[in-house]
Amino acid sequence: MIFEKKLEDVKKILEELSNPEISLTDGMKKYKDGLKLLKDATKIIENAKLEYTTLQEEK
Repeated sequence: MIFEKKLEDVKKILEELSNPEISLTDGMKKYKDGLKLLKDATKIIENAKLEYTTLQEEK
């Protein structure tokens, strides 16, 4: 999944978590899903930084 899609999914989860009608079970599942998406997005950024740094050093 690409970075932008992950962020889009996190925004959707945040909207769903804002619903006062959400059950505790569903809320916890969505919260965990959101954390995983953010962790994955962070890895994508870290890999991009590493690749950029490597390319700059090769100049």
